[in-house]
Amino acid sequence: MKKIASFTIDHTILPCGMYTSRVDGDIVTYDIRCRKPNVEEVMDNASIHTVEHLFATFVRNSPLSDGVIYFGPMGCRTGFYFLVRGTDISPEQAIDLTKQAFDFIASYDDEIPGVSAKECGNYRDHSLEGAKAEAARMVEVMKGVSVETLVYPE
Repeated sequence: MKKIASFTIDHTILPCGMYTSRVDGDIVTYDIRCRKPNVEEVMDNASIHTVEHLFATFVRNSPLSDGVIYFGPMGCRTGFYFLVRGTDISPEQAIDLTKQAFDFIASYDDEIPGVSAKECGNYRDHSLEGAKAEAARMVEVMKGVSVETLVYPE
């Protein structure tokens, strides 16, 4: 089988940050890398799950919501994928929206949206404190992100 694009990235040199993973027509996939792969401890499931609920809720309630397609975790637990419609959300806007979402999560002190048996397939596995810690870490990482740094290192 043909190797998929994400497996061609050298994960041994990949720092935390935000990268353009791929562009498929008008769909842009951003790699939001929260951990240095194979070096740092991965994120725990409960924290990832809560970041997912809060980030997705935040961006889908933003003025750019029509351009948001998906936000979800990587199986390796080192980051998230954020998919947007590139015709609606520019790289600058995607960076800004990501920064805003992490700021929002880092200071969030209310009920986690969508956390009931009726709304979520694993509603018991959440950690608001863990999500806030992950987001606070990413607030710092995102300070170094710009359109110029969206390219994977070689």
